[in-house]
Amino acid sequence: MTVDAILESIPPLAVYLVVGLIIGLESLGIPLPGEIALVSAALLASRHTLDISPVWVGAAATIGAIIGDSIGYTIGRRFGMGLFERLGTRFPKHFGPGHVALAKQLFSRWGVWAVFFGRFIALLRILAGPLAGALHMHYGRFLAANASGAVCWAGGTTAVVYYLGLAAEKWLARFSWVALVIAIIAGIGLTLLLRERTRTLIAQLESEHDWETLRKRE
Repeated sequence: MTVDAILESIPPLAVYLVVGLIIGLESLGIPLPGEIALVSAALLASRHTLDISPVWVGAAATIGAIIGDSIGYTIGRRFGMGLFERLGTRFPKHFGPGHVALAKQLFSRWGVWAVFFGRFIALLRILAGPLAGALHMHYGRFLAANASGAVCWAGGTTAVVYYLGLAAEKWLARFSWVALVIAIIAGIGLTLLLRERTRTLIAQLESEHDWETLRKRE
């Protein structure tokens, strides 16, 4: 069985449900590859042989993001900042002191805008809902920023990837693979650069946290 045959056998509804579920769980606070799921589904929608609608992909991602963030907000409101301390001991790569400190710093500086733009940043996509609840952000303001951010992120990402997928088929029919390989390498390089910058900030904040903890003990 060919790859195309396998893809054509996948029900579109299953794609929408998987996208909504993964993004919803990520928004709730569980570190899952929500952006990868969204991009993959949008690419599938760009294939004319598949009956997957980009509109429904974007809608599923938006609904999952709003519901997941709202549940995460409720959990954070219920358990407070102590929740992150417990999670930090079990999942230090995602909820370590540096991660939480950086997110709190962004929240303190930008307020509800951190919720809106946090949808575009991997760290805040996981922490935004629970942290907003733990910091007792007004739910009405949180919901407005959450919903508008989800619509822009999910709709924008789906549209961009979908039309790039359509264009890629035409380009590959006219040009060599060289341009595509260069574009992919450039995209990966930029992603790695942004991730390294985030890791550096987190490492600095974790060092400050460790020094502060040691000083208090003394």
